[in-house]
Amino acid sequence: MATEIEAWTTAPQNDGVFSLEKEQDDLDGSYGSEDLNELEVNGNWTPQEKALHEARLKAKAKRRLRKSSSRDSTRESLSESVSGELSTDPHSPKGKNAVNDRKSRTGKGRGLPKKGGAGGKGVWGAAGMVYEVEEPDVRDPNYDESAQGDTVYATVVPELDERELEKTINPIVQEYFEHGDTKEVEMLLKELNLGHNRYEFSSLAVSLSLEGKASHRELTSRLLSDLSGKLLSERDMSRAFDKILKELPDLILDTPEAPQMLGQFIARAIADHALPMSFLDCYKGKVDCDHARAALDRAAVLLSMKREIMRLDNVWGVGGGQRPVKHLIKEMNLLLKEYLVSGELTEAEHCLRDLEVPHFHHELVYEAVVMVLESTGDTAIQMMVKLLKAFWQTGLITLDQMNRGFQRVYDELPEINLDVPHAHSIMETFVDLCYQESVITKQLRDFCPTRGRKRFVSEGDGGIVKS
Repeated sequence: MATEIEAWTTAPQNDGVFSLEKEQDDLDGSYGSEDLNELEVNGNWTPQEKALHEARLKAKAKRRLRKSSSRDSTRESLSESVSGELSTDPHSPKGKNAVNDRKSRTGKGRGLPKKGGAGGKGVWGAAGMVYEVEEPDVRDPNYDESAQGDTVYATVVPELDERELEKTINPIVQEYFEHGDTKEVEMLLKELNLGHNRYEFSSLAVSLSLEGKASHRELTSRLLSDLSGKLLSERDMSRAFDKILKELPDLILDTPEAPQMLGQFIARAIADHALPMSFLDCYKGKVDCDHARAALDRAAVLLSMKREIMRLDNVWGVGGGQRPVKHLIKEMNLLLKEYLVSGELTEAEHCLRDLEVPHFHHELVYEAVVMVLESTGDTAIQMMVKLLKAFWQTGLITLDQMNRGFQRVYDELPEINLDVPHAHSIMETFVDLCYQESVITKQLRDFCPTRGRKRFVSEGDGGIVKS
């Protein structure tokens, strides 16, 4: 029994449990092949002990191999830093690199530092690197045009075709006939892209003025003169008038006097240096149209007359409010005298419309009333009442102009009475007839001044003059 206990205590344990001292010895040491064979021969190793012992030997061999490879890699890195040569084998076992080493540890690439040693968080580049000024790219999503200084925008205006040009030019010319400001027309034309059809503006303006008044033709001549050399060249003017000469057969249907008017336009343009002096010479012997020949002959006659080129500024006459007041008064007096002689209301109305001064028609009413006061007989009274009634019914003379004309006579009646002693009685008769024909209002009739009749009573009253 004692022998069994001693064998149990001295022999290796069969259940695979070792003491701490024995385990530490196994970690620090190793069994030799002789000991292993001896144990195997004696039969003291169990299969579990044998497998555990082999695993420990393998683990210990791996630890030794790892330590030896770490020492080799450290030596290689030191040698590479001294010699400047890098290892070309990315799979070679290496030791722990330095803290600031940025070499790739994935085994890919050429073994160079990342981003050339200039990458990483918070790094703006390699040491000593100088950045040059770069021009901003407009296509950059972060491009800020407000931070790049002044920005110039180029506006592209499409060229107007023939139809759009006519629709655009007509309102501009019609408005110009109302305000007469050539600078505004020039500003509007600069905003348009007329292109090769620039000469069309001159031809359209002249065509529209042929259908209008004399004042419109005068304004058109001034406009062509002001635009010449700025927006329109002599070549553009020549092309425009050449086109109008070809269109004369159509223009004469609406305006029978178109050839003579066009001749005056050509003469005025040459006098204003908008057309070259050789314009007429280009058509000598080359014109087959009778209307065009008449227009060119009219222009040649006006230019050939002695000193006529200096008077072409008034070739259309002075129209509208641009005429002097004395000239307008003279024209109205002549109109009334011709009416008293001929008695033609239509001609008188036509002459008054040609003056183009609707704001000055009160002068006609004033002159007509004064002419009645200075005339003798009832014929002048009846004819003037008829004339004013015709002008009132057609709307040629407005209520305001009629009232202003009569009121002026009322105010000056005391002075007129010095030359015409019976002016008050004649005025009362004329005002009553006008009121009966509905030419003036009742209020205007009541404003007519009356002169009290004075008489001498009998001598018994002491010769006192009573009213």
